[in-house]
Amino acid sequence: MKLVKMSLVAAMVMGASAFAIDNVKVSGDAKLFYGTDDAGSLSLFDKDNSYADTALRLSVTGDLLKGVSFGVTGYAVSTLGLENNLVSNTWTNGHDAAVNDNAWLGEAWMAATMGKTTAKIGRMELDTPLAFSEKWSIVPNTFDAAVLINQDLPGTTLVGAWVGKSNGSDLPALLHGESTHAADRDLLLRDGASFGTFGLKGAYAVAAINNSFKPLTAQAWYYNVVDIADAYWLQADWACQLVKDVKVGVQYAEMSPKGTGAVLAGTNDSSAYAVKVGYEGVQNLKVSAAYSDVDQDGGLSIQNVATGAGLVGQSKLYTETYWTYGIVGLAGTESWNLTAEYDMKDMAKFGAYYTNSDNDMVGFTMNEVALTATKSFGPLDATLAYINTDFKNADAVNALQAYLTLNF
Repeated sequence: MKLVKMSLVAAMVMGASAFAIDNVKVSGDAKLFYGTDDAGSLSLFDKDNSYADTALRLSVTGDLLKGVSFGVTGYAVSTLGLENNLVSNTWTNGHDAAVNDNAWLGEAWMAATMGKTTAKIGRMELDTPLAFSEKWSIVPNTFDAAVLINQDLPGTTLVGAWVGKSNGSDLPALLHGESTHAADRDLLLRDGASFGTFGLKGAYAVAAINNSFKPLTAQAWYYNVVDIADAYWLQADWACQLVKDVKVGVQYAEMSPKGTGAVLAGTNDSSAYAVKVGYEGVQNLKVSAAYSDVDQDGGLSIQNVATGAGLVGQSKLYTETYWTYGIVGLAGTESWNLTAEYDMKDMAKFGAYYTNSDNDMVGFTMNEVALTATKSFGPLDATLAYINTDFKNADAVNALQAYLTLNF
């Protein structure tokens, strides 16, 4: 079955001319990610505190007819046997419990455009505030969905979507008997990257995104995660005209449990707001400061509902950390984030990120500092990261990570 899945991509490439498929584009990358930390009594580079994986992505897109396009993306993951020598843990749950190599179709979609309306159906990545594909790991989570986009109204994009399945480790996936492995450090995918029902019975989403006033982009989203929660996300990002090169953003989110969700998380609504101010007036330098506050009464975290198992999903709140996900969106958490990114053209791109989170209800304070350096060598992108995570009344944890991506 794995060979059949992977050969579909190759077959579509070879058969493109025979079936008059136009504008065929092939792209992909090969990745090697490694990480290590000194958590517990172990030290950096200790085999039991280290994790690694390799991944291959191959994507094919093309036009079947005028206004009709398709896309197919295949993924393959392998530890290359590193777990027997240098590491004891994997980066991704795309393997099964035996850490076997695995391959799957992450995308297989068709899209049709008529006028200013586009319909897309199949398996795909999604990027919405509360349900999205997380791209920071070695492989992303994806969805079986149908999306309708209309742009007839001036400066406005209307979106409607149905999500039926996902391979992300959402909380209801655990109720279905799905699992993630303790040795998997990203906790992003279901066991073996298998696809199952999104939530308990799927989800609907509608949105309006407006850019009629060019410096301002405003968006409003509503979600109905069937039998779990209703949710709202409001956001406005403004390139300030009063002070040159200043950008301001505000966010508000609310999640209301219902049905099974109310049984699991309680009936109280969860809400959060965030603000951000950024400055880009110095060449090649971007700096920003952000603040967020999540109310204390809610039972659901303001984070990606598609990867929320164990409360470790990434959040779209402006204050999100570099690595320690699941904190800033937790009920009762106040967070600050400072970010500075500098592109030293002839050397590398450097990033410095600091997040402070306080939660009086649970009783923790967390400080995370992350430093990154990224350099491209032709088609090869290389990133080194140092992360220090310090929880109150616990020993600080230092982590080193290396990301290698060969693009083709």
